[in-house]
Amino acid sequence: MARVWAGWGAIHGFIAVAAGAFAAHGLKAKLTPDMLAVFETGARYEMYHALALFAVAWAASQGMRVDGAGWAFNAGILLFSGSLYVLALTEVKQLGFITPFGGLTFLAGWVLLGYRCFRS
Repeated sequence: MARVWAGWGAIHGFIAVAAGAFAAHGLKAKLTPDMLAVFETGARYEMYHALALFAVAWAASQGMRVDGAGWAFNAGILLFSGSLYVLALTEVKQLGFITPFGGLTFLAGWVLLGYRCFRS
């Protein structure tokens, strides 16, 4: 699974860089400063967790059973960053209720990764 997690890390890293560039160049004049900051927060956390997926890939390559952390990081990116992207682009405030679930999923991923690393 190490290759799978590294692949997901690369995909999310690409999306995070593209989203950041899109925000800086394509959205700056279209979004309010607050909504631009929301979009950029989504891109920043997607990049953090893209890198976390590379940590998962490394741990998996060492024989650690870290698939749960990888799935949690992927789900967190979808829920947290995805909801922030859509919120910023649509300004539909009701989408904000999804974001904390993504944050909790990120936390679960970190707990799972740490637990598996300590147990190895």
